[in-house]
Amino acid sequence: MAAPFFAVIMAGGGGTRLWPLSRQKRPKQLLPLFNGRSLFREAVERLAPLFSVERILVVTNAALLSALRKEAPQLPRANFLCEPEPRSTAPAIALATAEIEHRSGSAVMACLTADHYIAEEARFRAALLAARDVAQQGYLVTLGIDPTCPETGYGYIERGDLLGRFADFEAHAVAAFREKPSMEAARSYLADGRHSWNSGMFIWKTEDIEAEFRRQLPAAGKALEEMRSALGTGQAKRVIERVWASMPKQSLDYGIMEGAKRTAVISVHGLGWTDVGSWDALLDLYRSHPELTIPGKPFHLDQDSDGLVVLGQASDGRLLTTVGLKDLILVETKDAILVCARGASQGVRQIVERLAELPGGSKYQ
Repeated sequence: MAAPFFAVIMAGGGGTRLWPLSRQKRPKQLLPLFNGRSLFREAVERLAPLFSVERILVVTNAALLSALRKEAPQLPRANFLCEPEPRSTAPAIALATAEIEHRSGSAVMACLTADHYIAEEARFRAALLAARDVAQQGYLVTLGIDPTCPETGYGYIERGDLLGRFADFEAHAVAAFREKPSMEAARSYLADGRHSWNSGMFIWKTEDIEAEFRRQLPAAGKALEEMRSALGTGQAKRVIERVWASMPKQSLDYGIMEGAKRTAVISVHGLGWTDVGSWDALLDLYRSHPELTIPGKPFHLDQDSDGLVVLGQASDGRLLTTVGLKDLILVETKDAILVCARGASQGVRQIVERLAELPGGSKYQ
């Protein structure tokens, strides 16, 4: 009999690269970026045909809990797991693993994010089912994306030996994980046909990921065991808060996947996938999907500009005028304006980090 299948959506991030629309109190997963629908709502609803609401968990923080619940009222309150404080993705997955094992014992879990756009949802669900079958053979599986251009903003995965076909998908052993490359390296990855973009979506059995936590991040592995033992008791909240600080601030990619013993990749084509991680990525998405409605535009008058994109929130009728600009992104909100060269929007994160160092700058974060 197949193990129970759970989905975990990680939804606690700050989305700093979509500043100034994305803010700490209303990060990008809550923004109505797609025809009035938020990224988080899209993430939940595309899972519904495959997972019952009881098997869709969300890891977030207390500050976002109320807003996320409004976006997905069909999910039980108990399925929203709150981190005591942000400590990156490895501790978040340890918490979700403990919760799933408390509920069901051994299970397969798909670890997903709240900031992806996926046009072909049925194919995505089919890929998850194929990954589940690979995971049940003892692999930690990542969904790779067939690259369409030499993108330097994503990590890459080199495919090794073929492990087999699973429905309409091929599974390969992972030969290597590659960090975000230079343009020259990205071009070579695209040309050799052996590399996939790392989507940051993972599927595995709970006992297999727990074994890797114990081997590679022993403090997190011990914390996972303590959290699992405390769940369902009156001590759960206190125990989670106590052990949380003992876990390293570590991402799942660096802390677990790069050093894991049995890893596999399913490289998926035809998903219409975009990691909505920057203004450039979002604007490219709007360009390729004209059916999507861009969120509000300011009152804007332009003369002789080329490659200029202006969007944001209306600002009390204020007029924005531009003359003779080229290849720029302008984002206006009620209290901030971003002017960014096309192709440079990955640097917005550093602007947000610098705001924290300025007197009064935190109110703009």
